[in-house]
Amino acid sequence: MDIKLIALDLDGTTLRSRSILSEETREALENAIKKGVHVVVATGRVFGALPECIFDIRGLEYVITSNGAFITRLKDMETVYSNCAEAHSIEKVEQILRQNTEFPIEVFTKGRAYIDREIYEYLKCNDCSYMSAEYVLKTRQPIEGIYDFLQENKEEIENINIHFEFLEDKAKLKKSLEEIDGITITSSMLHNLEIGGETTSKATAIMNLCNILGIGEKNVMAVGDSPNDSEMIMAAGLGIAMGNALDEVKAIADYVTLSNEEDGVAYAVRKFILDK
Repeated sequence: MDIKLIALDLDGTTLRSRSILSEETREALENAIKKGVHVVVATGRVFGALPECIFDIRGLEYVITSNGAFITRLKDMETVYSNCAEAHSIEKVEQILRQNTEFPIEVFTKGRAYIDREIYEYLKCNDCSYMSAEYVLKTRQPIEGIYDFLQENKEEIENINIHFEFLEDKAKLKKSLEEIDGITITSSMLHNLEIGGETTSKATAIMNLCNILGIGEKNVMAVGDSPNDSEMIMAAGLGIAMGNALDEVKAIADYVTLSNEEDGVAYAVRKFILDK
């Protein structure tokens, strides 16, 4: 298979725990780039929450953020594609969330991620079994009145992230949200839901980037570990699941590589690109 573009999820895929990019993975990706392969980050993270280490990958050209809401060209920081949710759909989501304020939410807009100050301050002093305090404190901007903020920015919402302690609560709220037209609902972790626009997905963004670059989707290798990676794994010519991926993701992949802690991305890049 002639791979011309590698699309990579970050957390649980390209990165080890604590957002570490190993030297082995960075070197494998740079060697693929030297062979003329485009390497593209495709993450659920908002642009402002991207770890600095990915910018150390020499030759990295594009990043897809907020589950496909934006594609940014790094050489000039130009947005070459955007696909946010419609304001009328966000309003309906907001109405439901205001009725379920026990579930912490994060709002992604204009390249940054925001969280209610009360939750932010709580995580400063307390452990949480279903949210990473370290990650939130490092990547989220605390504000007063998260629901009012959501309403005020309804025209430019990239993603809404909802956290749940109990999975039965997640299932119940998901059922209510599924009645809203014009949104997609996915997740990148067991205890969260992520809301984007009607056609917002990593797969759709990759398809548009392929059109920009003149590459066929059959020439794409996509690697991920979570439900928000499933569409891009299925759409790619070669879909790869991490060894640590959920079983439902492994089931739709063409190949299962090693885990992220074992540098499974580097292993797959060597197997399907560098060693050929």
